[in-house]
Amino acid sequence: MKKKNRFSVHVIGFICLLCCLAHLSFRLPSAQRPGPPLSCILPVVSVMPMSGITAWMEEYEELRLDSIGLSMEAFTMAVKGYQRLLAKGLLDREGLLTIIDFSQSSKNKRFYTIDLNAVKVLFNTYVAHGRKSGLEYATSFSDRNHSNKSSLGFYVTRNTYTGGDGYSLRLQGLDKGFNDKALARNVVLHGSWYVNEDYLNSHGMMGRSLGCPAVPMGEHEQIIDSIKEGSCVFMYYPDKNYVHHSTVLKG
Repeated sequence: MKKKNRFSVHVIGFICLLCCLAHLSFRLPSAQRPGPPLSCILPVVSVMPMSGITAWMEEYEELRLDSIGLSMEAFTMAVKGYQRLLAKGLLDREGLLTIIDFSQSSKNKRFYTIDLNAVKVLFNTYVAHGRKSGLEYATSFSDRNHSNKSSLGFYVTRNTYTGGDGYSLRLQGLDKGFNDKALARNVVLHGSWYVNEDYLNSHGMMGRSLGCPAVPMGEHEQIIDSIKEGSCVFMYYPDKNYVHHSTVLKG
């Protein structure tokens, strides 16, 4: 009986000790409480973002975009803005991303429409920049009316119409201070006679527009019908002012 009583006392004492420790842990200030295991934190702050970046790098490589002139910087910046616009519900056409890379010569096919879901380049062709933005290379950009310059940033495609430049696609600028006057300026995607290889061979560079992204006449209808009504368009140039102040990139 004495052994059983002694055993019972030890058990009861042990249980009381556990209760006291539990109560003490509950009363500790938050700064002193033990946090969750590192394995619970790292996937949120480190692993997940890195896996997202890796996924887009893999898609860039799978699309072989480097072989057709599109830099990783332009692609990743475009995808970053596309994802933010999609998350805000500003895009109706999920998976479609058009990139116009104004860091390249107008001699290059610097217009890219990519199906991110199918991992496929739908279009890769020539595109003109504004006549006041530069000669062979675009180096100056503006959203000012009658500037005859191209405007950097993210756009969403709107409706089509037939006007002075034929079948055209309206573009709504989403980057405040950089392209948000695009609709008022009538900056649209259209086809043009001065954007083709014959013009390039005769003049040594592609023709220039009044600020619109003009593409070859033989392709413009198919391009417009593929990206109209709610897809993302990004006009890229490695401009520090734009990168630091873009309302889309800043979220």
